[in-house]
Amino acid sequence: MTRNKINISILIAIIFLGILLFIINLLVGSVAIPFTDLFDVLCGKKSNPTVATIVLDYRLPQAVTAIYAGAALSVAGLLMQTLFRNPLADPSMLGISSGAGLGVAIIILMTGVLGGSALSTMGIWSNLGVSLAAFAGATLVLMLILGFSSRVRNMTTLIIIGLMISYLAGSMTDIMKFFSMKEDIHAFVIWGMGSYSAVGTSKLMFFSTSITLGLFASLFMSKNLNILLLGDLYADNLGLNVKRNSIFIILISGYLTAIVTAYCGPIAFLGLAIPHMTRFIFKTSDHRILVPTVMLIGMIVSLLCNIIARMPGLEGNLPINAVTAFIGAPVVIWVILRKR
Repeated sequence: MTRNKINISILIAIIFLGILLFIINLLVGSVAIPFTDLFDVLCGKKSNPTVATIVLDYRLPQAVTAIYAGAALSVAGLLMQTLFRNPLADPSMLGISSGAGLGVAIIILMTGVLGGSALSTMGIWSNLGVSLAAFAGATLVLMLILGFSSRVRNMTTLIIIGLMISYLAGSMTDIMKFFSMKEDIHAFVIWGMGSYSAVGTSKLMFFSTSITLGLFASLFMSKNLNILLLGDLYADNLGLNVKRNSIFIILISGYLTAIVTAYCGPIAFLGLAIPHMTRFIFKTSDHRILVPTVMLIGMIVSLLCNIIARMPGLEGNLPINAVTAFIGAPVVIWVILRKR
């Protein structure tokens, strides 16, 4: 059997696995839902109002959020690894996640200090303020990185600048924690653990539409990503504007990371581990294959993490970061050992 036929068979199996995990996401949780009741709800038939509320208002938005977040972070990680030619690159490398964290720290930690009332007690304004603050912080750092990328000569320097921005944002966040109220610190820590439940039905349309635009943009970059693998000199000889192309890659990766971090918190390891899993499964470095398959495997792993975080018997959800680290860390260790 040729490699192409094997890849097609693997792709079909992955799609079926994704559908199965999506259905399990709707069935499994603190309240078990029979498949017949789920089928009635999804088909719009008359059903138990409680079951309909659980599925349509909670589990379905959470599963869709997991799908989009997994695809976005995985593609962002692939773009970063290709651009920097570094197998351990991930979406947080340029400090964008730290920028989002700083924005959230300002809006959460400083409200109690300046206003005397913890933001965590403000209901809907708390969720809205956190999302806007995280997006603003991530966007600000992204603009800084884009500005630096037009001036520095190599990608290693840009990585160092991104790391310094991360340290600076972390330092400012720690200072705010020192002066903040206990309730605000708790709310900030919970946000930092990551969750797919914060999007909900009210924000799902904007969240999914925004990420879809970024994913489509990454698909159009596949050819240029393949050329970049040859090195800057060969890319120049083939007529590719390496500098402009690098800025586009940073913009797309940063945009996807900013959206996910703003709504779900800083989700770790997906962007780092999924590209390596995909390369191993499909045995290719062709980005025309890697970009769409990274999206699919990112969706599947994200759905699996969401199921584990909501296993029956748990009161509430486990932090999604605890689950993604449990899956992603062994992959990273394997990559380090394999790459020596």
